[in-house]
Amino acid sequence: MGLPPDGHVHSEWSWDTLLGSMERSCARAVELGLPSVAFTEHADFTSWTVPEEFVPRLPGHFTTRIRPDGVLEPPDLDVEGYLACLARCRERFPGLRVVSGVELSEPHWYPDRVAGVIGGAGFERVLGSVHAVRHDGGNQEISALYGRLPADEVVRRYLAEARRLAWSSAPFEVLAHVDYPIRDWPGVFEPRRFEEEFRAVLRALAGSGRVLEVNTKVPLHAEVVRWWREVGGRAVSFGSDAHEPALVGHGFAEAAAVVESCGFRPGRTPHDFWVR
Repeated sequence: MGLPPDGHVHSEWSWDTLLGSMERSCARAVELGLPSVAFTEHADFTSWTVPEEFVPRLPGHFTTRIRPDGVLEPPDLDVEGYLACLARCRERFPGLRVVSGVELSEPHWYPDRVAGVIGGAGFERVLGSVHAVRHDGGNQEISALYGRLPADEVVRRYLAEARRLAWSSAPFEVLAHVDYPIRDWPGVFEPRRFEEEFRAVLRALAGSGRVLEVNTKVPLHAEVVRWWREVGGRAVSFGSDAHEPALVGHGFAEAAAVVESCGFRPGRTPHDFWVR
């Protein structure tokens, strides 16, 4: 059994990607023998306040986008340029299925802006994600809340917003990185501390008929995948969340083994979601 498709990759068309390259990411996917790769570029609509003490932790291509009032405002996705690049890669790599896509941040907050991005673009893969939450009268990227709030509260706030996204009518198919705040968790993370909150998100997602992403940037814990199956989740997608070509498909063999142990199997074709 080969590796599953990578359904969450970023290239130079994502504003936060300094080392991205769609062409080199395709070459890496071919090298690994991946059946397909989806370039789900960021469409981030939320501007958030960057705490002064957090600025030194940010890379330069983030800090240059911070306004004088301390708010970071992501730029719009260049859909036309992205699609033209995608077409060139499809021509150059005919043996690789190159999937068009987008990652919508907090799409349930911005229905009009979402419609403006996806309308007419024909994206084949649409991810929904949460990167920010409401805090102190504004918006805050979740990782910047560590040190300002108890760590448990940071995770619970994130999962509460992820649940609202899962219940929403926002036009996405796959929920990305349900464990996103764990990337900055202090110490060893134990998902059972938040079982009730995780299950609430997963039940909402299963009830919507959507798909759970197994993100390998920080490998999704096997218990969360098991809870997904227990609440009736029908399918999973694999995503490296790669922001540079070398990380395409990273950790997929291990993730596939975990997903299989939880009762999911490859779909009808190598490009499909894994199903129960």
